[in-house]
Amino acid sequence: MDLYMMNCELLATCSALGYLEGDTYHKEPDCHETVKDLIRYLRREDETRDIRQQLGASQIVQTDLIPIMKQYHDDKALFETVIRLMVNLTQPAIVCFGKVPKDKMFRHYFLDVVSYLQGYKVAFADEEVWAVLSRKLYELLQLDWENRQEEDSLLIERILLLVRNILHVPADPEEEKRTDDDASVHDQVLWAIHQSGFDDLLKFIASSDSEQQWCMHVLEIVSLMCREQTSEQLARAGQGRSAGEKAQDEHELQAARQREQADRQARIRALGTRHSRFGGTFVVQGMKSISDKDLIYHQPLKEISQVSFDREKNPKRKPKNRQPMKDGDGTRRSTLSIRLFLKQFCEDFLENCYNGLMRTVKDNLVRMKTQDHDETYYLWAMRFFMEFNRVHNFRVDMVSETVSVRTFHFIETNLTNFYEMMLTDKDDITSWSRRMHLALKAYNELLMTVNAMDASKDPAVRDSANVIKSNIFYVMEYREIFLTLLRKFDETKQPKTYLKDLVETTHVFVKMLERFCKTKGHIVVQKKRKKTKRRKRTAEQGPTAPVEPPEEELNTAWDGLSGDLSAFIQGEGELPQDVAPFDAALDTPLEEQRVQAMITIQDCLRSGDPGRALATLRAAREVWPDGAFGSADISQEDEFMALREICFTALPRPAPEQPEDTPEPEEEGDAEAEEEEVPQFNVAEQDFNLQDYIRRFANPQILKAYVRLLADYRTNSSHINHCVVKMLHRVAWDCKMEGLLFQISLFRIFQRLLEDPAGAAYSELTKFAKYVLGRFFSLTTRSTPPDCNIFPELLFWKGAKEAYEMTEGYGSYQEVRKQKRGRVEWTPDEQEELTGWYHKFKEEGGDADIVDQIRQNFSDPNKTRQQIISQLVTQELVQDRSELKRKKRPRQSAIWREEEELELQQLFDKHKHSDDPVGDIMTEMTEKRSKRKVVEKLLALGLVSDRKDLYKKRRRKGGKKRDKEEGFVVDEDEDMPRMEEGEPVPSDGEMEVQDSSESESEEQSDDSDGDGEADTVPTLLQKLQDEGLGDQLQWIASGLERTADDRESDESGESVPIVPLTEECENAMEHRTFQKLLKMVGLAPPASEQESFWRIPGSLSATELRKTADVLTGKEAAGDLPGKKQQSSRYKALKELAKTRKKHSREGKKGKPSRQEDDEPPPAGKSGKKRVRQLDSSDEDDNESITSGSSKRSRKDSSNNDLEETMDAVESQDKTSDEATTKVQEQALESDSDSDEDD
Repeated sequence: MDLYMMNCELLATCSALGYLEGDTYHKEPDCHETVKDLIRYLRREDETRDIRQQLGASQIVQTDLIPIMKQYHDDKALFETVIRLMVNLTQPAIVCFGKVPKDKMFRHYFLDVVSYLQGYKVAFADEEVWAVLSRKLYELLQLDWENRQEEDSLLIERILLLVRNILHVPADPEEEKRTDDDASVHDQVLWAIHQSGFDDLLKFIASSDSEQQWCMHVLEIVSLMCREQTSEQLARAGQGRSAGEKAQDEHELQAARQREQADRQARIRALGTRHSRFGGTFVVQGMKSISDKDLIYHQPLKEISQVSFDREKNPKRKPKNRQPMKDGDGTRRSTLSIRLFLKQFCEDFLENCYNGLMRTVKDNLVRMKTQDHDETYYLWAMRFFMEFNRVHNFRVDMVSETVSVRTFHFIETNLTNFYEMMLTDKDDITSWSRRMHLALKAYNELLMTVNAMDASKDPAVRDSANVIKSNIFYVMEYREIFLTLLRKFDETKQPKTYLKDLVETTHVFVKMLERFCKTKGHIVVQKKRKKTKRRKRTAEQGPTAPVEPPEEELNTAWDGLSGDLSAFIQGEGELPQDVAPFDAALDTPLEEQRVQAMITIQDCLRSGDPGRALATLRAAREVWPDGAFGSADISQEDEFMALREICFTALPRPAPEQPEDTPEPEEEGDAEAEEEEVPQFNVAEQDFNLQDYIRRFANPQILKAYVRLLADYRTNSSHINHCVVKMLHRVAWDCKMEGLLFQISLFRIFQRLLEDPAGAAYSELTKFAKYVLGRFFSLTTRSTPPDCNIFPELLFWKGAKEAYEMTEGYGSYQEVRKQKRGRVEWTPDEQEELTGWYHKFKEEGGDADIVDQIRQNFSDPNKTRQQIISQLVTQELVQDRSELKRKKRPRQSAIWREEEELELQQLFDKHKHSDDPVGDIMTEMTEKRSKRKVVEKLLALGLVSDRKDLYKKRRRKGGKKRDKEEGFVVDEDEDMPRMEEGEPVPSDGEMEVQDSSESESEEQSDDSDGDGEADTVPTLLQKLQDEGLGDQLQWIASGLERTADDRESDESGESVPIVPLTEECENAMEHRTFQKLLKMVGLAPPASEQESFWRIPGSLSATELRKTADVLTGKEAAGDLPGKKQQSSRYKALKELAKTRKKHSREGKKGKPSRQEDDEPPPAGKSGKKRVRQLDSSDEDDNESITSGSSKRSRKDSSNNDLEETMDAVESQDKTSDEATTKVQEQALESDSDSDEDD
């Protein structure tokens, strides 16, 4: 900027500072105030940073501020103000503008500011300036915390910031024109820092526990000091080159010389032997020009193939967003004195400062006490100093703070975060890419350090390395990160140096993993399986339909906030003032805002913010004083209870608004259930297979990155080329998938390599290229005539399937897959039968599933549904498997229409006094709904106040009072309370009628024992399949299998409830046939009114549960199920005996007087009444051998216990002789006769 274009006031202010005469600066009397005026000017600069540019153009730092600082450093006020102004002027340009401007004019301003900063840096290459700063900083650090004022702490921070700003100024190589081993401006500043002793002060601050607040400033300054150096160069500074390094340099020089000679000879051969005077014009015969004459070519030619028409054409330019990202590596080799100084600085820093400083920085990063992106300095320091320690003099105790599994986790987390931000933050891709590259370097060095620990002579160090390796190899994220980064590599967003470091890091990790597997032999690793759980929701609910939390959760939440709420109500806390329950500017009606205010109060309570809830309640009370939010003179207790009621009440929340383009359903009942996927991860352990892990690198996207890096084999280091070839060799040789490398771009690289005059220097590459090319050309000659399809395959990157078919023959991949799957062979007769059944059921139509019908009628019952569908597709009877999907049953509407509510009210009035009101209502309902829905609707309509009023009334069966002839003595006092409340007590005549009716029913049930076996498990399964309950049977079977898996690990023997979650499952659990089947397979119904669900008994073992599940799914026949016990012949004989005894007792009852007349009082020695057991034939349908007469009667010792125990013994001993059977029957008769006292 021209000085004549400067602001007059600003120019006058600069002149009022003073003037420089020789080496002496004379300040003006108001110099201090003038410096403050300049600070005020900088506050008012615009977005072009005009004030900063004008001050930079006037060179105020070089001519005024630095001389003032050197000569008047004893003036504390002036010195502090000058430092403050210089910190502002030396701010990085990227901080001033926010980012690199894209606008042409603003970018020009940006470059001007950078040039001024570079001038400031040259001025600071003065030892006297740094001596003043060192002296002032030393004085401040000598002050104790008790004597250190706030101004002193600010001055320390500003001095550190000034040093940071000066070192941050980028170098200008074109302006400096410095070569390696020469002192650049940055080196001159570093030497001045060293001469002044400022570096010792930095080491003191880094190692002092009392100066931990400056840790980030020190770490940033250290990183800027060494930013142009590599740790390897510093570690080897002052040492002579080894014999290996000399040999490598000579080898590279010889290769370059051979390549240069070959290029010179190629140019000579291209010119030809003719004199240049006659070699300029040729007539190309057979090639016509635009004038139908032979083409005249005005360039020297040696062969006709050199004719080209592209020399005058402009090359096609690649768009900027598709160009590869350029490398930003600015490292150079400084002069030896600078390298020796930095080497000594790093040694002292490692020994005294590294572990403590990195611990403090890590703690600040975790607690988020730092600024944005400060973790990059932590990652740089970790990578730089750990590499320096490994190369110079490896000692683990020097870097012990950053060698741990937690460090691996920290780097992996940041690496993943940087990658995600690079994809989302499009405007700052370059910065995120550099941060990602820095994290990758830190990860690489951490692996290299662990690898060096593994080679240590100290067994304790080796054991620590094994512990770290076992942890990082066990966790899946640490193994998968390299596969992910290689697949996601994008040359437009990430430079080639990043790819080199990534390939090298992957090589180190795989090599360490391979050695670890060979050492351990067998390792177990973590495996996460992603399981997508589908959660259903209705269209009316919308994507964010609120769900009312359970009462237990609300009680827990209320207990947690009630104490704070009570304190707020009593005035002990400060309530927020920014609550507004009403907004007059909105178009929302007043009533809707009133409801919304109530919902806001409830949300605050449930989210744990009682103060805001109370403030909103009181503000709403002022807006709506009608009492909805309490009266104006409400007491503290009433206010507390009002808030509790709001918290626990299910408020009607408005449905979320739907977008305008969403079509509304035609009817309320047409709302279909939508499914949203909720990803879940199941963590398990598995044996690690190294070959399977290596095989995952055989991916086209990964191989593209390796081939792209191999194309620069001339400029790559020998180690990078080795890493690339090693991975390609693993894919081609170890995995036997060389077909993946049959690609034309890779073959072109091999062609250049084999034609390279210096190809002898790449012996490893050459050997691998010959192997891959030999394998390819052997495939072209394996058949006569050659397979022509192989050559077009070279143009495309191939997957595993295509590569296998290319090497083994087309169609071979499917054959191998069929063999691995163990595909079932279908005979011609089975295929013909399948075709016949399919056409038959296809013509019949109907709603029945075709595949289920085929399975029921097919000759081979072992054919599964999937096998039948696959064969139908193979025979081309259907085009797609989706055509044979089971049709979903139409879902019932979740909305009750007005006529349905009216019908429900009428049915309730009709059946509210019946024994089973809900069952009777469901029987007569037009629209079938589940029992739970009906009960909930009755409660919502207010027809009943308690759910217990709808319970089914379980009345006592008649015949509780029997004569003594039957051997039963009933305790009337114990049985009376068991009757339902409000139930009339039956008279004696009614009891006799009940006795006779029960006797008849028992006789009928006894006579029907043989007929009850008609409903077998297969028949019930067939019935339920025909009724469309196959999915519910599959649901029961899957629950049994899950329970079996749990019981294998936990043998607690607890029963497991079967909870239906869908309406279809609820309807199935209420189906009579379905319940009968569940009983037959051994499942238990609800035992009492307190239980609502069927249960899987704890007595069933895992094997029995799996067998039952196979029977329900049709995989096995219904044989000896767990719930179905076989009855022996002796058991049947005893059952017949019991029937005969009952008939005799009933016949004798008709001629006997009543019990009240003939019963004698019990003997004096017997105070209690006698209880006995009876045989209940109605329980035989449940496949139970012997049960008590009533499940609700109290069972005590009686004479019939001998009968029951004898029958159980007979049942368990199925192989006893007939004589034993006769004796058992006689004992049973004697026992029974003893109990009949009247006989």
